[in-house]
Amino acid sequence: MNKQLTSYPKEKIHILLLENISQTAVSVFKNNGYSNVEIISGALSEDELIKAVKDVHLLGIRSKTQVTEKVLEAAKKLQAIGCFCIGVNQVNLQAATRLGITVFNAPYSNTRSVAELVIGAAIMLIRRIPDKNKAAHEGVWMKESKGSYELRGKTLGIIGYGNIGSQLSILAEALGMKVIFYDIETKMPLGNASAVKSLQELVATADVISLHVPETAATKNLINKELLREFKKGSILINYARGQVVDLDALAESLRAGDISGAAIDVYPVEPKKNGDKFVTPIQNLPNVLLTPHIGGSTEEAQQNIGEDVSNKLFEFLEKGITNGSHTVPPLALPPQEGTHRILHIHKNVPGVLSAINTQLSVHGINIIAQYLKTNDEIGYVVLDVDKKLSGHATELLKEVKETIKVRLLY
Repeated sequence: MNKQLTSYPKEKIHILLLENISQTAVSVFKNNGYSNVEIISGALSEDELIKAVKDVHLLGIRSKTQVTEKVLEAAKKLQAIGCFCIGVNQVNLQAATRLGITVFNAPYSNTRSVAELVIGAAIMLIRRIPDKNKAAHEGVWMKESKGSYELRGKTLGIIGYGNIGSQLSILAEALGMKVIFYDIETKMPLGNASAVKSLQELVATADVISLHVPETAATKNLINKELLREFKKGSILINYARGQVVDLDALAESLRAGDISGAAIDVYPVEPKKNGDKFVTPIQNLPNVLLTPHIGGSTEEAQQNIGEDVSNKLFEFLEKGITNGSHTVPPLALPPQEGTHRILHIHKNVPGVLSAINTQLSVHGINIIAQYLKTNDEIGYVVLDVDKKLSGHATELLKEVKETIKVRLLY
């Protein structure tokens, strides 16, 4: 039983991929017989997406498409969402959980791309290359060493020691930097990196500060006017994390005053929806500043890795009911059982549902060959393998169980 078949004809399963998702993802589905793959190059507005998802079973997005509660409510056939990026903050996870929609992402796939670009930006800024580049383009020769330094021997301060932060730590040490980091959770240091006890200690010590934190209420304007006053004189700030993390007006003020010597910013509180749109930020036209259009993870390798990772998770869920890596439906993987049909049951996490499922089936003489249950605070996810001859009847019976959200006969 190496190749599973869904109970629904593959050509009728509608897959919608937005925002120039890698062709690798398209290939995963088409190579496995899913021909109904729709591709849209850009992001969609809420109203456009509500119309587009009406008959969609799988939705693939990147960072600009906002999947709101209204969108999810309109997507009556939607089984899963694949976020082809490292974050999932563009999806209303509470609503997706309540509706039993599985949400996947690729938390590791662009780690190297971001870490390399941070190192590149740090070298450019500590050598004041943006200023020299601008002067050369304007016909001015600026051959001087004043204010230019090597990274070797300098201290890198990493705020957020997760997947990208720890990878950056390794690269920085290889260049001869000392690495310190701050994280709200206890993290095992890699190499010779060491944790510090506070943000204030980190920014007062580090020559280069790099941000790698998620966008939450706690991280909004984490780098603000007050904290910028604590920065080591002449230090450099790099933000390749999330746009809301830095108060850009305060950063601009600090740059103009010469309190910090440079900055590299890749993410912004408000970003254009598509290429060519007008872009405005308070830190434009300031000395020794690198501005990039949210391309930290935009390499051919990263997009291919993300395409493979997320599409394989979607495919495994579609064909086997595997939810490992999900942010909404509890993670579960039941090995295939010979001679059975598989049913997926998603329900509200209240006492007695599993008992009701088993009672409903046993009363009607339906034997459960294998069964796995996993719950989170909101919902429970049950994968059942039952006798082939009785699977259709079992599916209908399970729909009648109180607190049921979704039932799907997988194969």
